[in-house]
Amino acid sequence: MTKPSLPELLHAAVTAVGGVERPGQVTMAEAVAEAVDDNAHLLVQAGTGTGKSLGYLVPALAHGERVVVATATLALQRQLVERDLPRTVDALHPLLRRRPEFAMLKGRSNYLCLHRLHEGVPQEEEDGLFDQFEAAAPTSKLGQDLLRMRDWADETETGDRDDLTPGVSDRAWAQVSVSSRECLGATKCAYGAECFAEAARERAKLADVVVTNHALLAIDAIEGAPVLPQHEVLIVDEAHELVSRVTGVATGELTPGQVNRAVRRAAKLVNEKAADSLQTAAETFERLMELALPGRLEELPEDLGYALMALRDAARTVISALGSTRDKSVQDEDAVRKQALASVENIHDVAERITQGSEYDVVWYERHDRFGASLRVAPLSVSGLLREKLFAERSVVLTSATLKLGGDFNGVGASLGLAPEGTESEDVPQWKGLDVGSPFDYPKQGILYVARHLAAPGREGSRGDMMDELADLVEAAGGRTLGLFSSMRAAQAAAEELRGRLDKPILLQGEETLGELIKTFAADPETCLFGTLSLWQGVDVPGASCQLVVMDRIPFPRPDDPLMSARQKAVEEGGGNGFMAVAATHAALLMAQGAGRLVRATGDRGVVAVLDPRLANARYGSYLRASLPDFWYTTDRNQVRRSLATIDAAAKADGK
Repeated sequence: MTKPSLPELLHAAVTAVGGVERPGQVTMAEAVAEAVDDNAHLLVQAGTGTGKSLGYLVPALAHGERVVVATATLALQRQLVERDLPRTVDALHPLLRRRPEFAMLKGRSNYLCLHRLHEGVPQEEEDGLFDQFEAAAPTSKLGQDLLRMRDWADETETGDRDDLTPGVSDRAWAQVSVSSRECLGATKCAYGAECFAEAARERAKLADVVVTNHALLAIDAIEGAPVLPQHEVLIVDEAHELVSRVTGVATGELTPGQVNRAVRRAAKLVNEKAADSLQTAAETFERLMELALPGRLEELPEDLGYALMALRDAARTVISALGSTRDKSVQDEDAVRKQALASVENIHDVAERITQGSEYDVVWYERHDRFGASLRVAPLSVSGLLREKLFAERSVVLTSATLKLGGDFNGVGASLGLAPEGTESEDVPQWKGLDVGSPFDYPKQGILYVARHLAAPGREGSRGDMMDELADLVEAAGGRTLGLFSSMRAAQAAAEELRGRLDKPILLQGEETLGELIKTFAADPETCLFGTLSLWQGVDVPGASCQLVVMDRIPFPRPDDPLMSARQKAVEEGGGNGFMAVAATHAALLMAQGAGRLVRATGDRGVVAVLDPRLANARYGSYLRASLPDFWYTTDRNQVRRSLATIDAAAKADGK
C-alpha cells in the first residue's frame, strides 16, 4: 500500500474537526514536514483562522517519531487534548495504519498529591502534621473546597487541577499538592503506586505526542534533570510567549515571609545552634527589606551583601543538619523534613546566586502594596540558554500568529538565541522563517485608526482629550468595544469616566473572573470590556460583540522596569539600538496581539483605534505599524466615526 500523501492526511483531519481547508494551512503543513524530515528549525507565522494546530499536528503524527508540543495557555492545551488530537488521530488511523497515542504532562504541583490529602500538611509552629480538613471549618469556603477535593480524589482518573470543576483557590490547592522539591519520591511514598503525577509521566513516556506547557519546557531546559521524555521533534505553539515564560522560570525571589517560613519549618528538625543562626540571619534580612526602595541594584549594597552571605551560610548549615538528625516525636517526619529542606534549599540557592553577582543577572527590589518588599534576580537574557538547550538535539518548530515584527523574523529570532536568518556558520543553528498569511482580508475587514490630533501621553496624569475621544468612539460603535489599557490604573480611570458619561454597560477586569467577563461581553453587543493589554491575549470573541478594539497608548515597558531597562542598556553597550531591540519589540508584540482580537472570523468587521499620536508621528511608528495586521490605515477621526456607525447599523439590521 502506498504511503498516504500529506494533503490526503490534512484533508481527512480538517474534515474530522469540522474545519475548512486553507491554503496557508497546507503551506504550513508542508514546511513543518520538511523541517522535521531534515531535522531543521522553522519559525512559522500563521494568522488567526489558519488552523495552525492541524498545520503542525498532521505532519508531526505522519512522521512517526515522538513529538512534544508546548503551549503557553491552558485553553490551547485543553483544545489540543480534548478536541484536536482525538479527532485527528481517529481520522488518520485508517490512512496511517496505526493509532498514535497522546498524553498531557504538567509540573508536579498541578496534580493532587495523595500523601498530602491523606496524611495532612506539615505544620509550621508545632510538631507533626495538621489535618487540613479539621482545621478548616466545614462551613468555610476553604473547608468546603477541601471536602469536595477529598471526594473528587476517589473519582478522578488524572488528579489534574484543571479537571476539577468548579475550580478552587490557590490556597485550597496548596493544601493538597506538592512541588517537585517537596515530593518524597515514588519509591519512598506510601502512595507512590497510585500517584497521579507519576502516572502522568508514565503515560507521557508511552505517548507519540506529549502536550505540555512553556514552563515545564523551561524547567526541562534549565534544571538539567530531564522532566520530558526523549523526543525527536519539539513544536512550540504561542511561541511569542516563550521568552517571558522561560525568564519567569529562571527568576529567583527572596521575601521576609518566605525566609521566616523556612526558619519555622526547619527549627524543630535541626540542632538549636543551626536553627538560631538561620533565625538571626532571617531577622537581619527582614530589617533590611523594611527599608528597601524599588529599583535595580547595579551593585549589591554592602549591608545587603553581608545579610545574604549570612543567610546562605546559615541555610547551608541547616541543610547539612537536616540530613543527620531524626526526631521520633515528629509524625510523618520524612514529609516534614522534605518540605523544610525544599524551603531552605530555595533560600540558599537564591542568596548564593545574588551574592555571586554574575554579570548575566539583573538584581532588583520590588514593593507590593499587599505583600511588602521582595528581592528578585533574573537573567539579563535567556537567548544563550535557549540556543544551547532548545535547538541542540532535535528539530524545533516555533509558531504563533505574531512572530514577524517590523516585517521580518529576526527580532523574535534574536530573543530565542538565533542569528539573523540565512547566517552561515558552524556554531549557530540554521533556521527558516515562513509567513503563511491569514484567510482574512484585513484591508477590507478592518481599519487601523491613529488619533493623530491627541496630545502625546505623558508618564502620569489624566488625559482629558483621550477620554473625550474614547467616549465618542464607543458611542459611534454602539458599545461593542474591547478597551486595552497600558495599566490597570488607566483601565479603572477610563471605566469610571465612561460609566458616568455613557449609557452603556462597562465591564472592568478584576471585577469578575476572566471567563465570566468574556461571556457577558460576548452575549450583549452594547457591553464594553476594559482591562490591561497584557492579560487580554487570549480573548476570542468573533462577531458583532467586538467591533472596536481601543489601545490607550503604545505599550512600551515602564522606564523603571529593572529587567527591561537592563536589557536595553546591555544592547546599547554592545553597539546595538537598545530601544528598538527591547522596548519597540516588546510594544510591537503586545500591539499585534491586541489588534488580533478584532478579526476572528471571515464575517468580522471593525476598527482598531490607537489613541497615541506617536504611532503616526514618531520615527518608530512605521516599525510598529508593520507589525500589525494589514488593516486600511487612517488618521481621519470623522471618517472613523462614520465607519463605526455604519458597522453598528449593519449589525443591528442583522439583529446582532
